[in-house]
Amino acid sequence: MVTTVIGDVIERARRRNFVGRREELRAFGDALAGRSPRRVLFVHGPGGIGKTTLLLEMFARARAVGRVPALLDGREIDPSPEGFRQAATRAADDRGTLLLVDSYEHLGAIDGWLRREFIPGLPANGLVVLAGREPPSAAWRVDPGWRQLVAIHHVDHLDETDSAELLARAGVTEPVRQRLLMLGRGHPLTLALLADVAGGGAVPASLAEVPDLISVLLESLLRDAPSEAHMTGLATCARAWLTTEDLLRKTVGEDAAEVWGWLRRRPFVHCRPGGLTPHDLTREVLEAEFERRSPERYRSLHRIIHDHVVAGIRATAGLDRQLLAQQLAYLHRRSPLTDAYFTLRSQGTAAVVPARPEEYAPILALIERGEGRVSAAVAEGWFADEPDHLNVVRTEEGVVGFAYGVFCPCGSPMEDRDPVVRAILEYVARTAPTRPGERVDIGRFWSGVRDAQRDKYALLAGSVTSIMTWCTEAVAWSFVVSIDPEYWGPFFDYLGFRPLVEVTVAGRPHVAYGMDWRRFPVDAWLDLMNEREHQGGTGPPPESALRPPPLSRAAFGDAVRSALQNLHRPDRLADCPLAGSRLGADAGEVRASIVAAVDRLAGTPKGDQLRAVLNRTFVRAAPNQEAAAEVLGLPFSTYRRNLARAVEQVTELLWAMEIGTAGLTDEVSRN
Repeated sequence: MVTTVIGDVIERARRRNFVGRREELRAFGDALAGRSPRRVLFVHGPGGIGKTTLLLEMFARARAVGRVPALLDGREIDPSPEGFRQAATRAADDRGTLLLVDSYEHLGAIDGWLRREFIPGLPANGLVVLAGREPPSAAWRVDPGWRQLVAIHHVDHLDETDSAELLARAGVTEPVRQRLLMLGRGHPLTLALLADVAGGGAVPASLAEVPDLISVLLESLLRDAPSEAHMTGLATCARAWLTTEDLLRKTVGEDAAEVWGWLRRRPFVHCRPGGLTPHDLTREVLEAEFERRSPERYRSLHRIIHDHVVAGIRATAGLDRQLLAQQLAYLHRRSPLTDAYFTLRSQGTAAVVPARPEEYAPILALIERGEGRVSAAVAEGWFADEPDHLNVVRTEEGVVGFAYGVFCPCGSPMEDRDPVVRAILEYVARTAPTRPGERVDIGRFWSGVRDAQRDKYALLAGSVTSIMTWCTEAVAWSFVVSIDPEYWGPFFDYLGFRPLVEVTVAGRPHVAYGMDWRRFPVDAWLDLMNEREHQGGTGPPPESALRPPPLSRAAFGDAVRSALQNLHRPDRLADCPLAGSRLGADAGEVRASIVAAVDRLAGTPKGDQLRAVLNRTFVRAAPNQEAAAEVLGLPFSTYRRNLARAVEQVTELLWAMEIGTAGLTDEVSRN
C-alpha cells in the first residue's frame, strides 16, 4: 500500500494552479526525453516572475516519468566546489543526473568551475536547469561547444490569457478579475498576492492601497541595491519614461556610470534604443514605495527629471526632440488620459515624424471619414498652402495617427476660408489682439485610424506635436481644436486650457481650447503641470498667477522710456507697466532686463556709441543731458540724435523679448 504524504498533496495543489510557461516546459520535456541535444537550460527573470514555481513544475514532471531530480537553492549552498558537490550528491539515478538549481545568482563565484569542470564531468544524458535573476555569462553563449548544449529562456510576465487563468484558478470571480488583471500586469507573484487580498473581500483601486503587498514585491526588487545612489537610480528609472546616463548624472551625480551599468543588468529593466525602462508593474511598485517613503524627495526627483526633459526638448531637434516630448507627455500619465498613456508606453509607442507628400491623400480620407467632406476640403487647402506642420505616426500598417497645426498670420487665404481658424482669429482680435511680430498657434486637425480623436495614436501625435510647439516656438496664443469635446474636455481642463471658441462645420461642432501665453507663460504652465502631476487639479490658472494684459506696441514704447528715466528709482519702477511683463515680475528684474538690452547694443551697427549714450544718460547717469554730452565729447545736437536712436534700438530689443522672438536670459542671469 502506497501512503500519500502531505508533500504529495501540496504538489498536486501547486500543479492545479500552474499556468503558462509552455515554451520553457516544452524545452525541458524534449531535453528530459532525449529529443533535444540541450543539456543545460538557463531560466532567468526578475524576482517574483515565477522561476521557482516553474522549477517546481519541472521537478513534478520529472518525478511523474520516474526520474529522481534534485532541487537545490543557491541561497543555501556554500558557493565553493566542495559545497556544491556535497549538495548535488543526490542528483543522479540510473538514467543520469537531473539537477534543478534555483537562485543561481548566488553561485556566481563558482560559475566558471561549473562550466569548465562540474557539468562537463556529468554523464552525457545528464540535464541541468539553472534559474536565476541574471542571464548567463558570455562564456556560456559564445563558446562553440556550449552553444550546442545550452538553451536560454527569459521568463517574462504572463500574457492576459494566462493571467486571467491564474486568477480564475485562485477563485477570483470575473468582475474582480478584470480589475486585478490591470493592477497585476502579468506579474505572477503580484497576481497571486492580489488574489489573496481579494479573497478577504478587499479589491484595491491601486497598488498603493496594499502596502503589505508592495513590501513583499519590494523585497524581491530592492534586495540587491548596493547603495543609496543605486536606490535613487531605481527611483529615477521608475519615474522617467527612458533613463539615460545623462539623466542619472542629474539625479545621482558622479555615480551615474556605475548606477547605469547596474540598472542595465537588472532583470526587470529593459534596454531600449533611447535608454532604460522598467516593466510597468515594477515601475508602479517602485513609484508607490518611493512616494510613500519620502514624498518631498520624490517630488524633487520628479522636478529634476521634468527640467532635464524640457531643457532637452529646447536644445535638440528632429527625432531626439520628439522622443523627449514623449517623455514629457509620459510624466503626465496620471492625467484624465492615464490608461491611454500606459497603453502607449507598454507598446513602446512610435515616432512622431513629418508627413510625406504621398501620405496627404490617406490623411485627407481619414479627415473626411471623421469630420466630413467640408472639413477634408479645408484641410486640403491648408496642406497645399502650409504643408510643413503635418506630423504623423507610422507603424507597419502605415500612417495610424496624425496632427496638423498652423501659425497665424501666415498670409494664406485659408485663414479666412477656414471657418474655424477665422472664428479663432476673430476671438483673439476681439479679446486680446496679437501685436506686431506675434503669432497664434492652432492645432487644427488630428486623428487616429481606428478611433478618430479617441485613438491612442491621435493622443500621441497631438500631444507630442503640441509639446514641441509650446516649448520651442514663440507664440502669443495656442489653440487646439477638438470635434469630441465630451471626451477631451476633462483633459484640456487638466491642462488649464479653456473652451473659448465653438464653431459648427457641416453640422458638427468644433470646440477650440485656448491659452494666452502672454498672460501665463509656458514656463509657468510647465510649473503648474508639474504640480498637478502630484496634487491633481483642474481648471484655468489662478487669476493671481496671471500677468497683466499685454501692452500694445505704442504703450510698450512709452513704458520703456518711463522705465529708463526711473532706472534708479525702484519705487517708481515697481509701478511701471513693464513689471509683470516678460521683462520681469518686479522692479529688479525689469531693471536687469533693460541693462542687459543696453549691453547688447554693442553687437549692433554703431552699437558701442549708442550703448555709451544710454549708459551715461540712464545706467551710470551724468547729472543732466548736457553733462552726459560733454563727458561723451559730443555736440549736444548729435548727442540728442544718438539718444533718440539708442532708445529706439533698445526698445526694439526689449520688444523682441516681450513677444518671445528673442531672449535675454543669459545676460539677465549675469547681472
